Amino acid sequence: MTSTTLAAAARAANITKTYGSGASAVTALGGVSIEIPTATFTSVMGPSGSGKSTLMHCMAGLDSVTSGQAWIGGQEITGLPDRQLTRLRGDRIGFVFQAFNLLPFLSAADNITLPMDIAGRSADSEWLGTIIDTVGLRDRLAHRPSELSGGQQQRVAIARALAAQPQIVFADEPTGNLDSKASADVLDLLRQCVREFGQTIVMVTHDPVAASYSDRVVFLADGAVVGELDRPTPQTVLDRMKTLGE
Repeated sequence: MTSTTLAAAARAANITKTYGSGASAVTALGGVSIEIPTATFTSVMGPSGSGKSTLMHCMAGLDSVTSGQAWIGGQEITGLPDRQLTRLRGDRIGFVFQAFNLLPFLSAADNITLPMDIAGRSADSEWLGTIIDTVGLRDRLAHRPSELSGGQQQRVAIARALAAQPQIVFADEPTGNLDSKASADVLDLLRQCVREFGQTIVMVTHDPVAASYSDRVVFLADGAVVGELDRPTPQTVLDRMKTLGE
């Protein structure tokens, strides 16, 4: 095992994912290998249908693979029984999605602690306070989602993802429903979580500006990794995307 493997927060080895069978089978991933170093911000980009979200879901244990292997840290997750996989996701993986996925009848505070409440775990009060202050929600904790702006709702979702101190956070188009100001605020927050807390973040996005907040961009096309870009800028990302047909 190499030193880079030891440092990886997540890893995929030759993952394939096929939906359906026979003549109607669709291959979403065709043998993808990728490594996510700890305490880094990685964006995954590619044309529509390239397999971006499928890859994230397989690496996060939200979807099964057809073949290949995936690890979170040193734990292989492919083939884990459902109960163990559910526990691992709750303990070691955070999720942030475009639709926020907040419960409308709960306050911001209760939405943040909901996954731990369901698991019967108590939040670390000092860490929770740090996260709440970092996302700027201290004066909004009693508000329900309908009383919050889109940007504030996404900040609640980010706080919820970080509250259990996960090993890695997967974010699927987290700024897709936000205006440019709210998007910048959320991306600044994700960047801050990597820089200050050593968090590992993997973000699927179609936006070159959003991708420029990351340390590295991995490009997919037709279910395969077709390139990477370190220290991206909006222009270098856009130039690379043009070569992929988007």
